[in-house]
This record gives sequence, C-alpha cells and structure tokens, in this order.
Amino acid sequence: QVQLQESGPGLVTPSQTLSLTCTVSGDSITHNYYYWTWIRQPPGKGLEWMGAIAYSGSTYYSPSLRSRTSISRDTSKNQFTLQLRSVTPEDTAVYYCARAYGLGPNDQDAWGQGTQVTVSS
Repeated sequence: QVQLQESGPGLVTPSQTLSLTCTVSGDSITHNYYYWTWIRQPPGKGLEWMGAIAYSGSTYYSPSLRSRTSISRDTSKNQFTLQLRSVTPEDTAVYYCARAYGLGPNDQDAWGQGTQVTVSS
C-alpha cells in the first residue's frame, strides 16, 4: 500500500521560497505511468492542481504557477520536492502530495495527509 508524507516548514516569509518534500513508501516514484503530484487548498477555497513529475522525470506545471514552480525528485530517497518562489500570503494553503494516473484534477488515487503552510512576516 502506497503512503505519502509531506514535510517542510509551516511558516514562510513573503518573497522567500517555499520548499516541501514528499516521501513515498510502498511504491517507487519511477513506477511506470504514475505522476507524482502537488496540490494545494487555500483557506475557504477548492483544491488547486499545481504540478507533477512523471515516472520518467518529465515535469508538468499549472500555467498560472509555472513561472514560480519547480518540481524535482531524488530517486535514491524515493522523494519528490516542490519549490514555489516569491511567495505571498495568497500562497497560504494546505499542501498535499499525491500519486496520480494522469494529469487531470481528479486522477489522484493516493494522498498524503497534507501540511499547512502559512506565508507571513
């Protein structure tokens, strides 16, 4: 059974870079045909798909976040990482990592528990 766990700071200063890591167990991030995904939910709003890194290492980003987002992976640790640059208070959200079989908004089949990130000075 696959398990995902987000980790990273809960508080980030405006204009800095938010960095989160997702550690995966029970499956390999190089497993064929899966996409390893970051999704967030701001307070009082719906889920927002941010981007993904495929089993092949290819990356995909939301057009609205592309200029500020990078997703990478460490296959030796079975982890993938989100970096969101130049954050503002509007980036305050619960951030989730997830495994997905596609790039659609509802293609996720396993989720981490989520981690709260607050952007504030």
